[in-house]
Amino acid sequence: MWFTSMASKTPPCLVERNIDLVYGGGSVGLMGLISQAVHDGGRHVLGIIPKSLAPREITGDSIGEVITVSTMHQRKTEMGRQADAFIALPGGYGTFEELLEVITWSQLGIHTKPVGLLNVDGFYDSLLTFIDKAVDEGFVSSTARRIIVSARTAPQLLQLLEYVPKHDDFVSKMVWDDISDAATSEGDSC
Repeated sequence: MWFTSMASKTPPCLVERNIDLVYGGGSVGLMGLISQAVHDGGRHVLGIIPKSLAPREITGDSIGEVITVSTMHQRKTEMGRQADAFIALPGGYGTFEELLEVITWSQLGIHTKPVGLLNVDGFYDSLLTFIDKAVDEGFVSSTARRIIVSARTAPQLLQLLEYVPKHDDFVSKMVWDDISDAATSEGDSC
């Protein structure tokens, strides 16, 4: 598969740049491939997984260090704390949801970490067009649009991720503790 072939070019770029990996903790799909290759390349791999997804039949064997949390929201919060940047590979609903949340957190000033799309074979072109339409219609500011960068190859994307996102002047200054406090008050539901 084309996506697997392109994704397999990401780990050597991470290893070459001495970049560790924080990810969702499973060992299946593209992230399973990437986490194993980064680990095999000698870099630290940290998986963060909710208890409900931890059974072996859902995630396969974990790779590297694993932190188990109670909820999906705690997982995203901890991944956000631990990561220095965010990269979305081609994926499904979970990838889309996590991507949009880290973009929103950046827009709100919760973090100032770069967000990138590995736009293999134009996978994210429609999403980027949709976001540009939201800018054109005034729903997203042009400053907030620049939170996201995209590239078709891992080397290009890693180079683009060497930036600090700019924020609109009205942005709140929430911090990760505010996010985790909200997650705790929601209970143990996913």
